[in-house]
Amino acid sequence: MKEIAKGVYQIPVFPRELINCYVIKDVLVDAGIRSSANKILKALQATKINAHLLTHAHADHQGSSATICKTFNIPLITSAPELVNAESGKVTGEYPNPQHLVARLQQRFWAGPGHKVSALVKEGDDVAGFTVIETPGHAKGHISLFREKDRVLIAGDALVNINFFTTLPGLALPPNVFTTNKEEAIQSVIKLAQLKPKLICFGHGPALRNTGQLDHLVEKLSRNQ
Repeated sequence: MKEIAKGVYQIPVFPRELINCYVIKDVLVDAGIRSSANKILKALQATKINAHLLTHAHADHQGSSATICKTFNIPLITSAPELVNAESGKVTGEYPNPQHLVARLQQRFWAGPGHKVSALVKEGDDVAGFTVIETPGHAKGHISLFREKDRVLIAGDALVNINFFTTLPGLALPPNVFTTNKEEAIQSVIKLAQLKPKLICFGHGPALRNTGQLDHLVEKLSRNQ
């Protein structure tokens, strides 16, 4: 676990930061895949965690949620549209093609069991000093988190900063095969760009000091619409 901004800690659960979760104050944000539990628990052994928040309930974010919540006896928090997936553990039904081989493999090997959601968040709510930003598209109930005072953005999968084939860093939308509504996803990226984040943290890829890359991506996406 490493501190990447004041009070913001990254837990990479795959090599090359391919999958990440985060700790903000006493809240764990996302939980990797099912087999990530031991790595996350080890990283948190000296940290007091009082809640667990999902940016969205895909297999690479909720995989260890049930184990984490049961181990620490803490509540699971999601947005309202993500509740059903989080509680059922059926997490690939919104994909454009749930029968795609990768989707079926994710559901079988990555997704964790469902867990009861104890609280819901919506646009404008505060979570550990971060404001909830509704960023649907990749998932219908996807949320991001933004801290105004130092302009830190936890983007979840609204954006990624890695090429999944080469594992080289690169700012982009997540792959279409995992994205519920690409047009909504683009609008969410535009919304996040308007916040002018200085540091962007991703579910996939290393954190990025934003020196214009996000605006450049928005321009590119706008040209291609």
